[in-house]
Amino acid sequence: MMGMVLLLVVLGGLVALAVSAGRTSKRREVSQRQAELEPVKRLAEEDVTALGVELQDLDLELAGTPLGAGENADYQRALDAYESAKVAAAAMSRPDDVRHVTEILEDGRYAMACVRARVDGRPLPTRRPPCFFDPRHGMSVADVPWTPPGGARRDVPACQLDLERVTVGAEPDIRKVMVGSRRVPYWQGGRAYQPYAQGYFGNFGPMEWMFMGMLFSGGFDGLGEGIGAIGEGLGDMFGGLGDGIGNLFDGFDGFDF
Repeated sequence: MMGMVLLLVVLGGLVALAVSAGRTSKRREVSQRQAELEPVKRLAEEDVTALGVELQDLDLELAGTPLGAGENADYQRALDAYESAKVAAAAMSRPDDVRHVTEILEDGRYAMACVRARVDGRPLPTRRPPCFFDPRHGMSVADVPWTPPGGARRDVPACQLDLERVTVGAEPDIRKVMVGSRRVPYWQGGRAYQPYAQGYFGNFGPMEWMFMGMLFSGGFDGLGEGIGAIGEGLGDMFGGLGDGIGNLFDGFDGFDF
């Protein structure tokens, strides 16, 4: 009878430890998700602000210029994109949500390019991916051969200024993010930044996104750190569980079940 009682105590202790470990794991997961979300959300908000500044500049450019139905429609489309992106960025609850924000921003910048083309009497521009080095630079004008550090030479979409920089051997103006105490290109920021790029480049065929995916898969410094943290968490969880079980059974040396 005494052995049965002690066995029930052991089982109760194991259940309590399992529940506690599960809660600890859940808290770690929520904390990690929040830590990944905050910098990506901040990045999205900066991009939304950049589009707002560009719209103000466009408004100054168009001051006093009569606009037809086409110009007004494209301009309104750009304004709507800005408002929608602002709402979407504020509503982000996980890093993957940034993809929707950058898709909207990409569409808004194309609408602005259409406004300028109509006002200048030019044909509407062919839709191209944004500048690879910094999507805030707007729609690319051409592809330029570029070799990422430690990578292979490839053609990437570039804005006019970055096209000129790379052509003469200068460094392009790269969008960088903070990872710990370091500033790194956004494609080396970690897995949380992949949706950010996918929203900008995912609608332009497999080649553009294939290249982006290769860069991200080779530059996920944050992913390795995240996996290490998860491993440490699992070790802590199961180590604590094992210690608890060991402590419980230490008291059973004198009993024969």
